[in-house]
Order: sequence, then structure tokens, then C-alpha cells
Amino acid sequence: MTTTVDGHRIELEIGGMTCASCAARVEKKLNRMDGVTATVNYATEKAQVTYEESAGIGVADLIATVERTGYTAAVPEPPAPAPPPSEPGAAAPPPEPGADALAPLRQRLTVSVVLAVPVILMAMVPALQFTNWQWLSLTLAAPVVAYGAWPFHKAAWTNLRHGAATMDTLISMGTLAALGWSLWALFFGDAGMPGMTHPFELTIARSDGSGNIYLEAAAGVTAFILAGRYFEARSKRRAGAALKALLELGAKDVAVLRDGREVRVPVAELAVGDRFVVRPGEKIATDGTVVDGSSAVDASMLTGESVPVEVAPGDQVTGATVNAGGRIVVEATRVGADTQLARMARLVEDAQNGKAAAQRLADRISAVFVPVVITLALGTLGYWLVTGAGAVAAFTAAVAVLIIACPCALGLATPTALMVGTGRGAQLGILIKGPEVLETTRRVDTVVLDKTGTVTTGAMTLTGVHLADGVSEDGALRLAGALEHSSEHPIARAIATAAAERTGELPVPEDFANVPGRGVQGVVEGHAVLVGRTSLLSEWAIELPAALADAKTAAEDAGHTAVAVAWDGEARAVLVVADAVKPTSAEAIRRLRALGLTPVLLTGDNAAVARSVAAEVGIEAEHVIADVLPEDKVSVVKALQAEGKSVAMVGDGVNDAAALAQADLGLAMGTGTDAAIEVGDLTLVRGDLRAAADAIRLARRTLGTIKANLFWAFGYNVAALPLAAAGMLNPMIAGAAMAFSSVFVVANSLRLRRFKPLG
Repeated sequence: MTTTVDGHRIELEIGGMTCASCAARVEKKLNRMDGVTATVNYATEKAQVTYEESAGIGVADLIATVERTGYTAAVPEPPAPAPPPSEPGAAAPPPEPGADALAPLRQRLTVSVVLAVPVILMAMVPALQFTNWQWLSLTLAAPVVAYGAWPFHKAAWTNLRHGAATMDTLISMGTLAALGWSLWALFFGDAGMPGMTHPFELTIARSDGSGNIYLEAAAGVTAFILAGRYFEARSKRRAGAALKALLELGAKDVAVLRDGREVRVPVAELAVGDRFVVRPGEKIATDGTVVDGSSAVDASMLTGESVPVEVAPGDQVTGATVNAGGRIVVEATRVGADTQLARMARLVEDAQNGKAAAQRLADRISAVFVPVVITLALGTLGYWLVTGAGAVAAFTAAVAVLIIACPCALGLATPTALMVGTGRGAQLGILIKGPEVLETTRRVDTVVLDKTGTVTTGAMTLTGVHLADGVSEDGALRLAGALEHSSEHPIARAIATAAAERTGELPVPEDFANVPGRGVQGVVEGHAVLVGRTSLLSEWAIELPAALADAKTAAEDAGHTAVAVAWDGEARAVLVVADAVKPTSAEAIRRLRALGLTPVLLTGDNAAVARSVAAEVGIEAEHVIADVLPEDKVSVVKALQAEGKSVAMVGDGVNDAAALAQADLGLAMGTGTDAAIEVGDLTLVRGDLRAAADAIRLARRTLGTIKANLFWAFGYNVAALPLAAAGMLNPMIAGAAMAFSSVFVVANSLRLRRFKPLG
């Protein structure tokens, strides 16, 4: 719990919510309390509550209010400390309680499907209707309605107590009505007679319903809806993984200096003022100040800056960044919740909780459809009673209204389209998190692109070689690459890699020396070679010729890194190293424009680099925003949203995670960090920006399929409602209509398998 200017802020875990209207009810009840401001997120099943103790409100009062609303509330348990390493041969630790939260739902779904399939087959295939088949159907269907549909009955009762109606209400009433009437027909009507069949007849005739059973409707609807709920729950389960991925980026232990000795301790034991050692390749344990040594620090995953930052005593470093150079000693200045990594985690959490949970399409339609159907059923019952048709005929017609309205196809409309769409997306390197994501894709009009790792490769690459007169490119690369191969600096690795690719195996240098912050020097094949900054050459009284000096200036004006190469007392070459633009990025920008989106380049890199990259891929200068910190990225997205724009964000780094969460649609590059991938709504596995355009096209196509499915699923029911109300609905026609609507929905969804990316 934290204290704010206005009071105390606490997070509560809310249980029992089945749709967005549940979250709205909890939020409404909490906000009615004096001194309380609350936001409830259905997707994460959490409430962010600010309350004033001066108003006499405590945590217990908040929990009690939620429980009176019909749901559960609890303060989240603090994360358990990491267990010590196991001894060899020791038994594995027991699994965490509730490790598989989906197990109960999966078990309920499995039982329901196994029991419902034979019930549906016997009802729809007359050849399977052996003597007394109806009693076997009852034996199989009753557990499905009682056990499988129990979550719907429970939610319907909660909704009823609070004067609300959702899909759960309709499912519960329809399945119970179908089972109830089937029981009456079996025990008190003609349906229990040996030899009873449901003949395949397509005639419409009024009957008293005493020979009709609707067990296949009750069991089938339950199984179909449970399947949809299971796939939704599996997607929602990952909602909190972004924060976990963020926090796991940090180092787990650290070498602290105690009495002149290095002692490895868990990072949690670090205190402000402790000094710790960071070797090449290790993560920096926490925010601090360098007190000894110099190095290059790769902070790209936090800052987006592609060029490693040189650090020396007195410079600040950030936890979770990587030491890419030499050994350094750091004094901790911030630990735990005060570090930049922890602050970024809070940014992500705030962005997630501030993002309105999308209302499920089926719930939105059923908010109107359910009350209308219930009213129509009651009106049908009253009409037939008043007209003297008798109680049996009146009740038969009323129950028929509920049964035909019970949306069997509606239960398949979203999950089938989503499964086919996401399956096709996975084949194309596109992962769609859930149905609520799709709705946003139709509205987005602006796409914000992170530069490093998204538009560019995210790795330093040799992009240019400028040579003095009479110098061969292979010769310059061979000598420079041989020296740089012995350095651990990322820029050096880029040069060495390119040199090895172009000239083959590199020679081993003699008298190699690293000059901190300036470059490297040594002897290669008898030549005294210098590679690095011009200041290193100046120490040896070597100046760049005019042509090479101009090339260096031009490279630096474009935001690239220029490395001077000299040997035997003369400057011979300038090597240009940069974060290269991906070859597909320009085409991807054109495709995004074709979808009606305005691309915006957003980066932590400097303005010169950003403008150069933007010009190369075709983004206008006025749509370039550079030199931004992680929190600034969130602010930029918020500012665009405040202008009325619907914003999609494409990124790959930890520094993008909060902005991805804040954006209306987050697209994470699968080649990036886990934090970005987990918080994104769509994940582009290939790391190819063209996949962003394909992802939006596929998501829009899938949403269109879902809407068509919903329209036809309700269309069949609405068309049959007048027949049901008139008491003229033959049970076989009702079953056939329900089956046909389901087949139509599935077939329509399967069309998504033909989706193809643009050439």
C-alpha cells in the first residue's frame, strides 16, 4: 500500500467477475463510498482504490463493499522471496498452490463436452434413437446442466440480486428451461414412452409440447459456451505477466565489496551506499554511481539508445543495463522500489489499469437482447393463458421462446473466429492476445514506431568505409578488424564481425592495448595500428586528411558513429558504424499508410539519428520525436490520444512496455524483450515491421468475421422467435436451425484460413 497526496492507495484482487458489466458494478459501488476513488479493470481482475482514512474508511470497509456487491476482494499477497539454490539430488520444490488456475474450468469443459456430444448426436440423428434413448440423454445431460453450467447459474443469481441481466442470465434461463421442460415431458408427458423418437420433419404445427424434449439444447449450449469461456480465461491469465517480465530483467545477485573482499549476496540485500563489482557481460544490479574503472554500458533495452554509453568514475548507471566493456565498481544510490526499473514497472501497471476494459461484443448485444427475450417469453405465456389455450400450450410456447433464443451459435461466434484467426496469424508470425484486442484495430488511425529494434536492426553494424587514396578496403578492414576483435566494445564487435565476413580469418595482433574511452592500439602484421576516436590519433600527432575529415563530419551529422583508422603514422580510413535500418522497414511504412495510418517515429536516440532513419523509411520530419525517456514515451502516446487520435504503438524494448500498455493497440516485436511482448496486444514473432501491417489487416478481418457471426447467430434466433411465440415451433426445426447456425458460424470462421499477407 502506498500513501498519496490525497490519501492511501491500495490494489485489490477482485474475484467472481464474468463480464465487463461486473467490473462496472464493483467500480460504481466503490465510488459511492465517501472519500473513495476506484478504477476496476476486468482484464486484470484488479481494482486500484484511493481512499481517505479521515473519512473513516479502511481496507476492511472496501472489501466488505465489494462482497456486498456479490464478488470477492482481497489484498494481493506480497511476492515470496526467491528460494535458495537446491542441493544436487534434492527433491524439487512442491508446485505453488493454484499454479494451474485454469484446471477447474478445463475439467468442467472436458466433462461437459464428453457428455454433451452423444446427447446432441442422438437428438439430431433419428437412426441413433434406440428404444428409451431419451432416458440415456437425460442421464448424460443432467450433469452437464447442473455441474457444467453451474458458473452461469451462479452468475445469473448474482446478476438477478443486483437487477442486471447478461449473457449468463440468458444461458442459465435457457438451459434450465430446456431441462425443466424436458423433465416434465419425460415424467408427465408422452416423451418418456418407449419407442419415442424425434422424427426428421420440417413441418410447423402447433402442439402441446408433451412429447418434446430439449436436452440437446441444454447440454450443447453449456458445452459451447464453456469452450468460449475457457479460451477467454486462458488469454486473460497472462494479463499480469508484463510486470513479472519487467522485474525479472534485473540481476538476481551481486558481488558486494565487504572489508576489501567480494561477497555475492542477493540483490534484495543491497543497501544505499554499498559498493559492488560489475564485470564485463554482467547486469548492473541497481542504480548507482561509478567509483572505479571505465566501461561501455549497453542501456538500449531501457533507454532505446542504440550506441553504448561510455562511463567513468562519477557517471550514473542504471540497474538492469549491461556492462559491455571493462570491470567497474559502482556505489548504489537507489535500491528496491526506488530504481528506474521499478518505476517503469509502476508505469506499465498504471497504464494497464487506466486502459478501459473493452466490453465483449456478445455482452453488449445481450444487454438489450436478454431483457427483450425474457419480456417476450413472459408476454407469450400471458397471451396464451388469456386467450384460453391452456397452461400446457402457454408454457410450451414461452419455453420455446427461451430455448430458441438461447444462443448456441453465439457461444461459437467469438472463439471459433478467434481460434482460426489466431491460428492463421501464428503461421504468419502474428500472435493475437484476445477478442478485446480486435475491436481497437478498426479504430486506430496513428501508429507510433519505436526506432531501435523495430524500424532498425537494434544492433551496431558497419554501414560505410571511407578510404584515403591508394588504400584498399580489404586491407583497412583486415587491420582494423584484427585489433577490434580483441575488444569487447559493441562498436568494436560490429567492425570485427564485418571485417571477418569480408576478408576471412583475421590475424592476431601483438602488443594490444585498450585506451579507455578513446579506442585501441597494437601491432598487426608488422604495422602499428590505431583504431578509435580522432583524439587517439592526435596523441600520436596524426590528423585526418580533408576527405576523411569530411566523411567523419557527414557521418556524425547523420547521427552515426565514425571510427578513425591509422597505421604506420598516417590516417588511412574512416569506418562508419550505425544501427542499420531493416531492409523491409520502408515497405512496411507504405503498407501502414495504405491502411489509413499516420506513422510517427519515436525514439530515445538523438534527433540527428532519428531524422536520418525517418528520411530513409519515408516518415515526414514533423512526425519524428527524439530524445525521449521511457516516461516521455507514455506522455507522447497520451498527448496523441488527447488530440482524439486512436494510437497503435510498435516497440520491442523494456523502455516501450509502458507506452505499449498505454496505447489503444500495442504491437510488440517478438525479437524484443519479454516485458514488451507480454504487455503488447499483438506480438510480431518475425521481427519484420511488415508484419505490423499484416497483423492489423488480419485483426480487422477477424473482427469483421466475429461481427458477421454474431449477426447471423442472433439472426436465426430472432427469425424463429415469432414462430416460437406463436406455439408453432417444431422441435426438430428448432434443433436443425440451431445446428445450421452453428455450422454457418464455423464455416464463416474457417474462411480466415485463406488470409494471406501482402506480397
